[in-house]
Amino acid sequence: MTNFMFISGMVSKLSPTDYVGFTFFVGCMAMMAASAFFFLSLSQFDKKWRTSVLVSGLITFIAAVHYFYMRDYWAAFGESPTFFRYVDWVLTVPLMCVEFYLILKIAGAKQSLLWKMIIYSLIMLVTGYFGEVVDTANASIWGAVSGLAYFAIVYEIWLGEASKLAKAAGGNVLAAHKILCWFVLVGWSIYPLGYMMGTTGWYNGIVPAGNIDVVYNIADAINKIGFGLVIYTLAVKSQTN
Repeated sequence: MTNFMFISGMVSKLSPTDYVGFTFFVGCMAMMAASAFFFLSLSQFDKKWRTSVLVSGLITFIAAVHYFYMRDYWAAFGESPTFFRYVDWVLTVPLMCVEFYLILKIAGAKQSLLWKMIIYSLIMLVTGYFGEVVDTANASIWGAVSGLAYFAIVYEIWLGEASKLAKAAGGNVLAAHKILCWFVLVGWSIYPLGYMMGTTGWYNGIVPAGNIDVVYNIADAINKIGFGLVIYTLAVKSQTN
């Protein structure tokens, strides 16, 4: 608690050669700018799409606030702000899953899909935290469970109920759904890579150890802002059609 209070009240000075700190700073600014863009654009959409764009803004805003604290934590201690990062993910990743439900409501998506996606994402994150922080000796086991939850999400959106609803919706919704699917399949795969780089397991001979923060920061900016831009584009196209 003392450390948290110290960080929240300090003015951090980043070294020009601190590339990790630089990615924290850029990530914070980029996601704050994205939040302002999404929030200020809300008035141009009708109620049908306003919630989706609002959620996009909330995702990037929550991330921007956490990146502000993570930047200061890194500057103060030179350590990976794992706790803050997982708090961010526990809030933002389920919201990203909610976006699938929101855009598929037009095709009759039920709340069961919503809760299924949220539960998968929470399992993925909680087990990942246990492996990276709580029970590091069994990181490979926790990572395997986290990976199974991730692939459950991938299956759901590519081949499961979400995929069928997207095909039924067709048009702009189907196109947006496919792009979001690629974000999850390719963009989210960076997180398991970062996990393996920062933990001990059978994979250490394949994936070299290294600082995971740069990997996570770049992935966060691309995935969260990218998700929001796909939703924004869908809302714009749907308004003009």
